[in-house]
Amino acid sequence: GYDLDEPWRVARAVQALKLRYAVVTSVDRDDLEDEGSYVFAQTILKIRELNPGTHVEVLIPDFKGSIENLRTVMAANPDVLAHNLDTVPRLYPRVKPKSSYEHSLNLLRYVKDRAPHIKTKVGFMLGLGEEIEEIYQGMDDVLTARVDILTIGQYLRPSLKHLPLLKHYHPDEFKELKRIGETKGIPHVESGPLVRSSYHAAEQVQELMGNLNL
Repeated sequence: GYDLDEPWRVARAVQALKLRYAVVTSVDRDDLEDEGSYVFAQTILKIRELNPGTHVEVLIPDFKGSIENLRTVMAANPDVLAHNLDTVPRLYPRVKPKSSYEHSLNLLRYVKDRAPHIKTKVGFMLGLGEEIEEIYQGMDDVLTARVDILTIGQYLRPSLKHLPLLKHYHPDEFKELKRIGETKGIPHVESGPLVRSSYHAAEQVQELMGNLNL
């Protein structure tokens, strides 16, 4: 069930740490009917209530394609809504068998169609067997969904139980992917071996939106 005090605890932690930019995420809550969307929304609202000047980014699951759950989060008006595609469509059955690449893209499109002021962010992880042309197609998909920030990082195998690492990309390859993504028209691309969705999150948004007093 819900832990209804959690949004307040997070908000108080943000206050205690004097954070000007907070990134909020969660484990998957498939056990909840709304998959945690209510708690996401309440956490955004409580952070703002206790920390009026703090910017809030949420990294959300795909809510199994539920627009209703997505709208719950959008109604709390996060500054940035992030969602990781992680890999290319061909590898989804192996990498994210319970998820849908198209559901995720639709989620991102919906945010921009209904709330264009909310910045959107997407993350990819490389090294799982994707081809370079598939990476370029992923960039085109992200661009079509009008995503503001794309992060590209190296997949690192957490344990032998996880999917094998098939390729280590050179730092120069990541630099080239950043150049290509931004040449295609993606407003901000963060690309490097250790890049993750929340990597330099405040700086990414600062570059897009100008002075945020962070």
